[in-house]
Amino acid sequence: MKVSKILVSQPKPTSEKSPYFDIAAKHGVEIVFRPFIKVEAVTPKEFRQQKISIPDYTAIVFTSRHAIDHFFGLCQEMRIEVPETLKYFCITETIALYIQKYVQYRKRKVFFGKTGKIDDLLPSMIKHKTEKFLIPMSTVHTDDIANMMESNGLSHAEAVMYRTVSNDFTEDEAFDYDMLLFFSPAGIDSLKKNFPDFKQNDIAIATFGPTTAKHAKDSDLRVDVEAPTKECPSMTAALDKFLSELK
Repeated sequence: MKVSKILVSQPKPTSEKSPYFDIAAKHGVEIVFRPFIKVEAVTPKEFRQQKISIPDYTAIVFTSRHAIDHFFGLCQEMRIEVPETLKYFCITETIALYIQKYVQYRKRKVFFGKTGKIDDLLPSMIKHKTEKFLIPMSTVHTDDIANMMESNGLSHAEAVMYRTVSNDFTEDEAFDYDMLLFFSPAGIDSLKKNFPDFKQNDIAIATFGPTTAKHAKDSDLRVDVEAPTKECPSMTAALDKFLSELK
């Protein structure tokens, strides 16, 4: 197996300090950033059909930057004023800091977890169990958060504010990669949609997260690299190790 051109199914990093650029230089490979999926907001009409009144909630749970973008975007489009008293519960500090894009962070009550798992936020939520929690979500989601909050007696509602759709390839767009990196099951589905006759052959496939790996295997794809692992906690670490072992 020879790998010289790699597709990373994510947007290009905004920072030149991304490990992907170091890997490209170290191993002499070309890395192309081309998302297989894109995120779209639901329309105000679609949101209203859920019969959820945002001002009725006193706390909000953010699990991603997409959730933040689409929550504030929808509020702006529907001319809903976000109160300064709203409390924010975020699964990581990075996501919490992203709120600064929309509000003055230091004036807000913000709580975040350390592990990136929703369970880590539970103690903070229980301390504020009198709040009414709103959870912005994608059209595709699990019931894990809702079940956890339900079992702990926390008042909450899930609000679908965005959807993940296939970012289709054009007819004249080359697909000549030796390796594909996927970060979600939706990316795998997009590959199958865009290339229904796709034959993997010697193309290496890397997946991030157990759900993505399982979906790839269930889709009859061979997974050559899985992350995270104890040895390789990130996709870039796993990619670097894989390319090193190919030499």
